[in-house]
Amino acid sequence: MGENLGQLKVTVVRGKRLVIRDFKSSDPYVVVKLGSQVAKTKVINSCLNPVWNEELCFSLSEPVGVLNLEVFDKDYFKTDDRMGHAHFSLHPLVSAARLRKVLKVSSGETTLRKVVPDSENCLVGESSIACVDGEVVQVAWLRLCGVESGEIQLKMKLIETPVAGTR
Repeated sequence: MGENLGQLKVTVVRGKRLVIRDFKSSDPYVVVKLGSQVAKTKVINSCLNPVWNEELCFSLSEPVGVLNLEVFDKDYFKTDDRMGHAHFSLHPLVSAARLRKVLKVSSGETTLRKVVPDSENCLVGESSIACVDGEVVQVAWLRLCGVESGEIQLKMKLIETPVAGTR
């Protein structure tokens, strides 16, 4: 395991147009993985446009990986149904955090980088990475793969580990 870059706070904000996996609706929850770290949201019953607003925390270190998420429909008497998956490269977020240090941005709101949809992510559209009062933040809508429809909104915040001997 390489250099510790800090803590990644991933807020699973909401979903929209999720697929029906039960009779008329679904009971969705999201599983987020970063390397061997796994966290999941609570289940939202009978909802295809759920709002979780749930923060999940991960340790981030070199080499920077890919954030993977999978949406499931909670079933109580059989295996949970898959409702789609998405992936998102964290490289742009980490490089923007490094740029913030070089530029010495610490207050206000400054856009550091824009990320466009490509094979490294499941972005629905362009996403900005900004420094907001010293924190590197990115809000993104991810399109779910392997299903007819569905999108998940994430807010990612990189909280850097202070270097020993500095304040």
